[in-house]
This record gives sequence, C-alpha cells and structure tokens, in this order.
Amino acid sequence: MFAVHLMAFYFTKLKEDQIKKVDRFLYHMRLSDETLLDIMARFQAEMQKGLGKDTNPTASVKMLPTFVRAIPDGSENGEFLSLDLGGSKFRVLKVQVSEEGKRNVQMESQFYPTPNEIIRGNGTELFEYVADCLADFMKTKELMQKKLPLGLTFSFPCKQTKLEEGILLSWTKKFKARGVQGTDVVSSLTNAMKRHQDLDVDILALVNDTVGTMMTCAYDDPYCEVGVIIGTGTNACYMEDMSNIDLVEGDEGRMCVNTEWGAFGDDGALEDIRTEFDRELDLGSLNPGKQLFEKMISGLYLGELVRLILLKMAKAGLLFGGEKSSALHIKGKIETRHVAAMERYKEGLANTREILTDLGLEPSDADCIAVQHVCTIVSFRSANLCAAALAAILTRLRENKKLVRLRTTVGVDGTLYKIHPQYPKRLHKVVRKLVPNCDVRFLLSESGSTKGAAMVTAVASRLQAQRKQIDKVLALFRLTQEQLVGIRNKMRVEFEYGLKKDTHPLATVKMLPTYVCGMPDGTEKGKFLALDLGGTNFRVLLVKIRSGRRSVRMYNKIFAIPLEIMQGTGEELFDHIVQCIADFLDYMGLKGAQLPLGFTFSFPCRQASIDKGTLIEWTKGFKATDCEGEDVVDMLREAIKRRNEFDLDIVAVVNDTVGTMMTCGYEDSNCEVGLIAGTGSNMCYMEEMRNIELVEGDEGKMCINTEWGGFGDNGCLDDIHTQYDKEVDEGSLNPGKQRYEKMTSGMYLGEIVRQILIDLTKQGLLFRGQISERLRTRGIFETKFLSQIESDRLALLQVRRILQQLGLDSTCEDSIVVKEVCGAVSRRAAQLYGAGLAAIVEKRREDQGLEHMRITVGVDGTLYKLHPHFSRILRETVKELAPQCDVMFMLSEDGSGKGAALITAVAKRLQQAQREH
Repeated sequence: MFAVHLMAFYFTKLKEDQIKKVDRFLYHMRLSDETLLDIMARFQAEMQKGLGKDTNPTASVKMLPTFVRAIPDGSENGEFLSLDLGGSKFRVLKVQVSEEGKRNVQMESQFYPTPNEIIRGNGTELFEYVADCLADFMKTKELMQKKLPLGLTFSFPCKQTKLEEGILLSWTKKFKARGVQGTDVVSSLTNAMKRHQDLDVDILALVNDTVGTMMTCAYDDPYCEVGVIIGTGTNACYMEDMSNIDLVEGDEGRMCVNTEWGAFGDDGALEDIRTEFDRELDLGSLNPGKQLFEKMISGLYLGELVRLILLKMAKAGLLFGGEKSSALHIKGKIETRHVAAMERYKEGLANTREILTDLGLEPSDADCIAVQHVCTIVSFRSANLCAAALAAILTRLRENKKLVRLRTTVGVDGTLYKIHPQYPKRLHKVVRKLVPNCDVRFLLSESGSTKGAAMVTAVASRLQAQRKQIDKVLALFRLTQEQLVGIRNKMRVEFEYGLKKDTHPLATVKMLPTYVCGMPDGTEKGKFLALDLGGTNFRVLLVKIRSGRRSVRMYNKIFAIPLEIMQGTGEELFDHIVQCIADFLDYMGLKGAQLPLGFTFSFPCRQASIDKGTLIEWTKGFKATDCEGEDVVDMLREAIKRRNEFDLDIVAVVNDTVGTMMTCGYEDSNCEVGLIAGTGSNMCYMEEMRNIELVEGDEGKMCINTEWGGFGDNGCLDDIHTQYDKEVDEGSLNPGKQRYEKMTSGMYLGEIVRQILIDLTKQGLLFRGQISERLRTRGIFETKFLSQIESDRLALLQVRRILQQLGLDSTCEDSIVVKEVCGAVSRRAAQLYGAGLAAIVEKRREDQGLEHMRITVGVDGTLYKLHPHFSRILRETVKELAPQCDVMFMLSEDGSGKGAALITAVAKRLQQAQREH
C-alpha cells in the first residue's frame, strides 16, 4: 500500500516539476487577465478604425460590410440553393425552409472534389466547373424546371457594395486561380451559368462562411447576432448599427460586419504579445507578415507552434534528453488534431506517448507530461486571444444598445472548436470573465456555412418580396408634380365657387366672410378679455395692449372641457364656459370690470357681422346639441344672463386661423394669410371686397375664413384618396365630411398610420404578423409619435421604445418600415398643404396684377411647430407650385388668444372712427 502512495507522490511531484519547467520556458505565452483586458481594448480601437471612412484604408481589421441587414424571423419559406466554395471540398445544397409555426429546414447536398488544376488554374475554368457541378446537382435532384434563388458561400475576403456582389480582395488557403482577384465573383459565376441554357438560377446573396454561421444559428435562436469561426482559419462577424458604418450610405437599421479579425496585429499592434515562436512560424508561412492574429489562434497553425516549441526545448536539453528526431525538424509534422488528442482528459498522456513515438522520439513519463502541458499552453492562449476579441465585440453590441446587461447568442463553427476537448469550455469561461455584464449563450452551428448561405438567401428573398409589397403601399402616398398642380388648380376653382353668390351654397370650401376688415396699425391699446374654444381645453385670457411700443402682456388660465360636456347639450356647454370665465375674473380680481371681449371659436361659422357667428357644424369631436344653426354669441350672452354675476361687451367672434393672421400682422404688415397646421387644418386670407359677392360693398378688404378642410367632400380628391383614408373617414365622427382635413391634420395622421400598420401586419410584413390589442385601438397612434419617430436624431432603438409603449414588439426592420410609413403620410400631408397654400398666394398675386409678389403667412399649430420635416416640405412645395411668389413664413405666438384681443382692439378702433365721422 505504501508503495502505491509513494508512486502517486512521485508522479504528482514529477508532474509539478515538469509543469513548472514548461511554465518558465513559455512564460510569454501565459496571458494575465490584465493583458487580456488590454488586448480587448486594442481590438475595440481597431474595430473603430475599420468602421471609419478615413481610417479604414490603413486599418488592419477591415470590418467589411456584408449587406446582410436582417437575421431570419422564422417566416422564411421556400426552396433555395446554396454553394460552398472555400475548403478542400466544394458542396452544393438544396435547402427547403418551411414556416408552418415551427422553424423547419430540410437539406439535400452533394460534395464535389476541387482538383488542384481547377483551383490553381484560370478563373474562367474554375467558375465553369462550379456551374457544371451545379447543373449536375439540379439534374440529379430533378430541379431543372424550377426557378430557384441561390446563395453562394465564398470564404475569402471580398469587398461588397451590395448583397449580390463581391470583389475578391485576395485568395487565401490553397486557392490561387488566375484573373479572379479584383473582379466580381458573382458576375463570373452568372456568366459561367449562361452556358447551361436550362439553368434558371438567381444569385441573391454572396456570403462569407462566418456570416453563414451566424445566420444558421440565428434561425434557431433569434438572439444570435455574432458568428465566430475557429477552425483552419479564424474570423468573426456581428450585427452593427448602420449609423456606425461609414463605408455604407444610410443610418437606418443594422448590417452584419465581417471583421476579418485574423489580420489583427498586422500593423504591429500585438508585437508585445508575440513570441519568438510566432515570429518563426510567420517567416515560414505562405503569407509572412499577414494574418498574425490568426496565426496565434487557428487550427492551421497550433500544431506547428507546438512543433517549434518542442524543437527548441529539445535543443536546450529540456526534453527527450536533448535528442531530436528528423521528423521533429519537418514543418507540419504535428497537426492540430494531434494537439487535441494529447490534451484529452484521460487518454491524453497515452496519446502523447504514441504521437511522440511516431515522430521517432523516445519520450519518458516526464517528457509526456511536459509536452502535454506545452499543448495546453498553446491552445489555452488561442482560446484566450479569441475570447478577448470576442469580448470586445460583445461590449460593442451592449454599448450600441445602451444596455446595462446584454443577452445574446454567439454562433460558432470550425474544426478546432469542435474537435478540441477543452477548447469550448476555456473560451466560454474567459469570455464570461471578461464581460461579466453579458449573458452569452454559445450555439454550435449545425451544417454550418452552407445552410447559412441558404438562410441569407431566404431572408433576402423574403425582404425582396416584402419590400415590393411595402413599396406598393407607400406608392399610394407619393404625389407627382402633376398631381400637385392638379390639386392646386382644383383648390383655386373651389375658392371661386365659395366666393360667388350663385355657387356658394354648393361649395365645399365655404369661404366665410369674417367681417375683420382691418389689420392692426399699432395704435391699439387697452385691456381685453379673450376666450379660446377649439379643442379639449378652454382658455380665458386677459390681454393688455400698449400703443406705440407694440407690446402685449397676457395672463391666462386653462380649463378642461370634459367629454360629457363636449357631447352634452348646448346650454351645459355654455354654462360651463361662463363658469370658467367667472373663476378667471375671481382669480384676476376683476369681478365687476366691464371689459371688451373677443371670442375665438374655432369651428365653421357663418357671420353676418363681426359679433355674430352662426355655427354651421361641429368638428374635432364636439357634438353638443342645439348649437348648429344658432348664433354662438347669443348663446354666450344668454349663459352670462343666466348666471347674472357680471356683464361683458362681446365685440368679436373670431376663428383661430384669423387670430393667427392678426398676431403675425401686428409684427409684419406684409402678413395677409393665416394658416393652421395642427389638430385641425384651415387657412384664411385678406380678400378684395369686390370679389366677395356675399357681402355688400366693393371698397377695401375683408378677411375670408376658407374652411378648406371640406375641400374634396365633392369627390374631387378621390383619385388620391386611399383605402386607408377611407377607413379613417368611416371611423370618424363625421363620415364623408372634411376630406382634406382628414388627409392633412394632426388629428388624423396618426390614425392613417395605424390603419397602414394594421394592413401591413395582416399581410405578414410587420410585427411577425401579430396584431396587438393596442394596435386595434382607435386613436392610439397619436400624431406626436409621428414627430418623434421621424426625428433625425432618433436612433431606431428609440423608435422601438416608442413602439413598445404601444404594445408593439418590433424588430429593427419593423422600426425602419414604421418610420417610412410615418414619413410617407406626413410628407403627403405637407405637400397637400403646400398645394392649397400655393393656390391662395397665386390668387392674391393675380388679383393685384403683380408679376412678382412678396407675402407673409402667419402659421400656428403643433404639426408645423413640432414635426421635424413638415414645415420644410410645406415650404418647398409652395416654392415649386407658386414660383412667382416670395412666401415668408412667420410663427404665430398665440394667435387664438392674443389674436382675438387684437381683432377686438381693431374692431373697437374702427367703431370709434365710424362714430367720429
């Protein structure tokens, strides 16, 4: 028994001594955590260099864009072909992808040899050979009658400018076909396929094997956004934000970047890490000075590193009693499979003895232990370096997503990772140590890169089909120059109809006289009350105007109007308004003051004088009974009488659009048009009295409230009215009315977008075909979301957050589409506004007989103020459609409050002047 213990002790001691000896000798190959974190930081800097336009040419890590923009979402289906060229064998594959609720892939494949005379001959022959093999495969599988999309896995560095093109940068591994470098391999293969007339194949994608690995794994695990190959060579790819890829136009979405990380260190960045053995190996390689990172990691080189170390140790008398065999001097005699065998857990030592004996050596127990430890150090360093670079990629992903913790999956392929007994475990452990804030799952890629190429092709054909359908929908919202001119001309005709006595009753654009006949001249002064009713809030204001210095001070209070009052009786509504006025007068300490009052009432009214306004119809969700056809000023006076607490001098009833024009007119005498682009849509302008047949007198001007929201109610806009506009109209409170407003105003744009999103989701083009309960809810997609989503500063991540608040779980691609939909709807709205406005400024120019005219438009409304592109598109459209008018836009500061007070002040001044006559 004692002898056994002694033996065990001797062996343990022997092992410790040998391990210490090797550790001392290979001290430089052991990398501390600190060094690994440093390498990780260096690789991050290299990635940044490769992504930058100016720094890319000199970067060693090339960060090639692959034009793969999306990972599989599970809805892919169909038959695809895949070719894999890049290894010792060439493979053709037919992949059948079916969705039916479960992700299912069936494959049939065939290997073809790649004889040396083909892969080192001339390029044309290489591609003709590939085409012949493809034709043979399709005949055998009886696929000749089908038109199939094809993905080509091409495992060599290529520069791509689109998914279906790749310029070969350099051959690697054993390939050396002439005349291919610097040319597009896809067009070479397409030309070669033309020789087979019965071959109908569409090459949709050229894919690097690393990308193929990521896509294969992503089909099984949607969290997969990194692909790594650790085999004969090594490389990694990952999904990068487009906004960080300078080499490709556009900031939307993500794209897979092929890092080509094997070249990390080619610029000297890893010189302090490289050992004498790395340098010796590099000098004896096919490409000295190139792929230095790969030469420390990949399967092609690990065995050779071990051989060089053993040779040196033997020379130093540290192994084999100083004896060296001739085999140990031969390059390539130790392969990575040998390294893997020597590191096996139980049989490793026996394998080591066998392998060394085959090399003509006579190893002792001590030698076997030492050699096994050399293998461990070399392969452990490989895993460490790989982990450091991978940790840099994971950190980058986490930072791109602005997350505290990242959950992600890494797809892995490659013989070294697959056959080495300890490699995966070591790699995983180090990665998790270097990025403790990432939860990483490693997924072994089954049937690797070729299936991946088919997946890329499947995704590309899905995206192509989806793109077509989405473009078809968006095209409905694109207005041509011709259509816009037509809309401008129709609007002009409607203006004339509304102004003429005979046609006015039937006109859709009502052209209501407002009895506002003068603009402010700066002499106005005094205290005025203003009321503002036009939405869900009601405001009461006290406005103090001082003459001479044109200064206006305002005090106001906002009151809510509950839904039951908006849709109750007229008496209740006006009693509520008077209650609010009473509260305000109390609050301001003005209980008994007799003040002139201007009432902004933003609904269509027919006026017979400035202080009389008959409500034509409610809009914007108001439905109070017994008001339509009644004079709202009388109703307000009655309510004040009922309360019997105070008396007010109601001087003017005003539309908010007119208030907007007046506010801007107070600052700029050129202002003759008022425009509202907010919850509602309307426009007013100063018209020559001689053109207004509804009002007596031909002298001077009067402001006309066009009420243009009703434009199109006679069907004249039917050619641009889409099914989505119809849905919105039918679901509104006033179907068939206010057609133009429903295509342009803030109250409805979000609703149009919601209808489009529902339709696209039904077609399976969005949100994985799942319509959430929230999306079914009317009014959920507020117009403010359009403004937020279309903001240029907003990354897609924030768009996804907005959609999440709406209960919509969106992918990156979904977010891009939603942004496009919002853009199409708001762009059309701005262009329609522009066409209407062009009609009015052209009319004013012609009425005054001017060749060229300068005019200012006073504008108010949230859409104009808050939407990132609306105002620009509106201005551009007016410029195109009214080129002889120089139109200035002026933002109104509180038209409905200050404007109402100014109109009241002007009316008081004009009354005064009449009395003095």
